[in-house]
Amino acid sequence: QVQLVESGGGVVQAGGSLRLSCAASGRTFSSFVMGWFRQAPGKEREFVAAIMWTGRSTYYTDSVKGRFTISRDNAKNTVYLQMASLKPDDTAVYYCTAGATRGQYDYWGQGTQVTVSS
Repeated sequence: QVQLVESGGGVVQAGGSLRLSCAASGRTFSSFVMGWFRQAPGKEREFVAAIMWTGRSTYYTDSVKGRFTISRDNAKNTVYLQMASLKPDDTAVYYCTAGATRGQYDYWGQGTQVTVSS
């Protein structure tokens, strides 16, 4: 079992930055692929970014490429999502997730709200 707790959400103006953190506890953090998803009001949850076990490989949805950066610190059992040049369309609840492989996520955090004002 893995417990995931997100933090760092808030309200920011368009063009601003935020860094989300996700602290994991339970099973060995470095054995998991970590990801971030988001869900805007009235929309389905969508993939944002993922990072493989060692952090050497990362993946992003097209709409955040060049603006968001996912990273992980296996010594701290934490994954981060650095968000820059934020847009109102980035407004959503952001969820941290963990899984054995990319695309197969078994554990989810409770989510953190990000609101970007225009």
